[in-house]
This record gives sequence, structure tokens and C-alpha cells, in this order.
Amino acid sequence: MAATHDLTMKLIPFLDRHLVFPLIEFLELKEVYAPKDLLQAKYDLFKNSNMVDFVLDLYKTINKTDDAPKEFTEKREKVLLQMEDFRNKAQKVMDILEKPEVIAALRQDKAQNLQYLKDNYQFTEDSIEILYEFGQFQYNCGDYGGAADYLYHYRVLSTDSERSLSATWGKMAAEILTGNWDAALDEMQKLREIIDQKNFTTPLQQLQQRTWLLHWSLFVFFNHPKGRDGIVDMFLTPQYINTIQTSCPWILRYLATAVVTNKRRKNQMKELVKIIEQESYEYRDPVTEFVEALFVRFDFEGAQKKLKECEGVLSNDFFLAATHEDFMESARQFISETYCRIHQKIDIKEMSQRLNLSEEEGEKWIVNLIRDTRVDAKIDFEENTVIMNTPVTSVYQQVIERTKGLSFRSQVLATTIKRREMTHNTAAEVNA
Repeated sequence: MAATHDLTMKLIPFLDRHLVFPLIEFLELKEVYAPKDLLQAKYDLFKNSNMVDFVLDLYKTINKTDDAPKEFTEKREKVLLQMEDFRNKAQKVMDILEKPEVIAALRQDKAQNLQYLKDNYQFTEDSIEILYEFGQFQYNCGDYGGAADYLYHYRVLSTDSERSLSATWGKMAAEILTGNWDAALDEMQKLREIIDQKNFTTPLQQLQQRTWLLHWSLFVFFNHPKGRDGIVDMFLTPQYINTIQTSCPWILRYLATAVVTNKRRKNQMKELVKIIEQESYEYRDPVTEFVEALFVRFDFEGAQKKLKECEGVLSNDFFLAATHEDFMESARQFISETYCRIHQKIDIKEMSQRLNLSEEEGEKWIVNLIRDTRVDAKIDFEENTVIMNTPVTSVYQQVIERTKGLSFRSQVLATTIKRREMTHNTAAEVNA
């Protein structure tokens, strides 16, 4: 079951290898796949990186040996030499940039800053590029904090838009891997602005960038305190809905979870339901099927069955494991509210079964629901039922409401006709 609904293989093509590592660690913890396969996956992931000692330890574990092959020793020496060379060059640049008089002289205009540094400190393009190269090198060694610092300084000075974009991606990844969620959110927002404003050679390139951003943003949205608001705001915009539908429909699992667990965004459930319906032929899992069963078909037994399946799916998903309890609580509330809107008399025992609760737990749940949502209802403890006091709209009131609707539509129609007449008259005057 856990492996059936695991999305890791779908996510990996859109993630940096360093971002894949925590997903594999999680799968190892959850024992979703064979430990030997996951160990091999970690080795394959980092064998070409600069994390030589880490890769050597994996090699020894996989091959059950204490011997270090010659290539590891040679690569380690090479990495250390490169590290020393980069550090010396980068430090010379940083010594200049950290001078108080330089800090005071630098402005927003990058070209002006570069000219100032060239005139006063013999700066060259290489002086700036070393910051990017050393930041990238450190990232490849697993020193994410150091990488974030150098990539930041590079971006402040660089006039190369392509490399600055690359540095922003690198800095976002580094902030994610150090758990610096506020900084990661800032970088994510910068990337979103750049991707939306940049003139890409083809629409496909922009689509690819947005697809990557959707995947990387999951780390931020499911760890940052304001993440569940942010994911709904971003993913439900036309550009990103289009990206999800075109490139990665599995992202609907994360959007659906965010909407279900976010009580402030209940009004966006209709929008979510529409998208899930449209994409059901392309992607389905217990989370999207729960939403479909409850809000499209009003199939309470089907929703109950899918809710049980959701427990396993959420607890074995790296991004959603922490939302498990919130999801179950909110999903039960949605079931209750929907059920109450349809039925006038509700059997508490039957309702408890639908919520996967004991009769006593179900009774407490329904009492709390009536209190919290202020539903107009009362409990008949003798018959063990809930009676819904559904307000009946009089025929007179119904006629008034329909008349209001007709009146509004007539006004809109009249205004449209008037505008067309004015446009026509203006055109006639011009032609005359």
C-alpha cells in the first residue's frame, strides 16, 4: 500500500540530488522499500559529488569492506586542493567587499558597483565569478550554509542574469537544507517573480521552471508556519494550475491536503473540486478520491473508505506526514457538515461509523461540531439522533430572491447595450 501511492519516483526528476536525500532517508525510516535498495540509491545519488567521505562510507557498507579504493583517496586529495584554492581566491574578494568604505560606497546599480570595484580595487569579472564557483563547490561538498553566503554575495554584484537565476536556485536549496524556512520562502518568492517576468526563449522553458518551483516549494510550504496559506495562494493561480495540469498532476495531492487542512480556505474547496474532477482521468490517489467522493458524488460510504486509505498515504509521504492528524480531523468535519446539510435527521451511531469513531467519541464529536460551527440543530438523547432545524424559505421570499436576480441581470444587460450604442455612435461620428 505505502509503495503503491509513493510519489518519490515522480518527484525526483524535478529535484536537485541534495533535496532528494531527505526523501530517501524518510523512506528508509518508514521501511517503504528494501533497505539495500535505498542504500544503493543514496550511493548512486552522491557518487559524483564532492562528498567523498560520505560516499566512501556508503561504498564500504554496500560492499561490506573496510578497504578504501584508490580512486576515493585520489578524489579526496583533489577536492581538498580545490577547496583550498577556491577559499584563498574567494577570501581575497570577501576581504575587499567587507571593508566599511566599500560597504558604504556600494549602491543598487550593479554596473556602477562593478565600475567602482574595478577602479579602486582592480576587480575583474573573474573576481565576482569566483564567488559563484566557490558557492557551488561548497554546496556540492554539503556545506550548505557556506554555499548560501557566497551565492548571496555573488547575486548582489553579478550582472549575468542567467547565473544570477542559477544562484537563486542554489541559495533556495541551501536554505531548505539548513532548515532556514524564512530565508527559503524569500528565495522562493524571488524565483517566482523572476520566472513570471523573464522573457524565456520558448514557453516550454518557462513551464519547466514553474514545474521545478512547484516541487521545490513543497519543502517550504509544509515546514514554514504560513505555508498552508502560501501553497493555496500560489498553486491555485491560473499559471500554476496550468503547470500542474500540463506537467505534474500528482501535485494535486499536496494542494488537496492544504485546502482540506486549512480552515480559513474552505471557500476554495469548490475550485479544488473542479480541478480534481478535470484531472481524475490523469491522476488519482486516496486523497483526491476522498475529495471527489464527498464533494462530487456525495458518496459518504466511499468517502469513509477513502479516508481510511488516506491515513496510510499521508503517514508515508515525506511532505504530508506531519499533517496526518489535521487532515483526519478536518476531513471528518467536512463529512459531518456535508452530511448535515443533506439530512434532516441523523442517527449518531451511524454517523460515528462514517467518521471511523466509537459511538461515544462520535457523540462528543457531533456536540463539538454543533457548538463550533453554530449549526442550528439539537440532539435527541432518547432516540440518539440529531435533528437539523433547516430554515424553510417561504414562497414569497423565494419570489423576491429570484426577482432580485432577474433585476440584477437586466441591469447588466441594459448597461452592455448602452455601451455598445455609445461605441457605435462614436464610430459613426468619426466616419462622418
